[in-house]
Amino acid sequence: MDEFHRDLLFLLHDVARLLRVDADKRARVNGMTRAQWAILIWLERQPGISQKELSEILEVEPITVARLIDRLQARGMVERRPDPRDRRIWRLHLLDPGRGVLSDIDEQRADMTRMVTAGLSEESIETVTDALLRMKATLTRDHASRRGADTETREAV
Repeated sequence: MDEFHRDLLFLLHDVARLLRVDADKRARVNGMTRAQWAILIWLERQPGISQKELSEILEVEPITVARLIDRLQARGMVERRPDPRDRRIWRLHLLDPGRGVLSDIDEQRADMTRMVTAGLSEESIETVTDALLRMKATLTRDHASRRGADTETREAV
């Protein structure tokens, strides 16, 4: 049974799931969702991103992002602006009320980080972070090479 509890893939999944559940609860306190939090964070990091680009980053359908943006826009947190070069594209921008919510999100994220790292030394946190970055890079490379192979296979057919 101990082997099962120490299974790396299950642990990664469980920790991610528990963090999502905690983030959902925290977001609901402000009448928001974790997905809305993610959108605000990405708009702060990449002002002017398109809805399509955002949907690719979040790995959701464009219509899902459009609905989430509709809700955030109704609350005065986000604004759609037409792309100056292509009128079919909407560029997304954070407004002041959204920036205000981001400070609360940052506090919540800091609290979550403190919670999840409680009892760990700085060295352990650094080691875990480095390991996760390496895993992410490996998976990203692997996914990119598979996508390339899939494209080559489709083109050959």
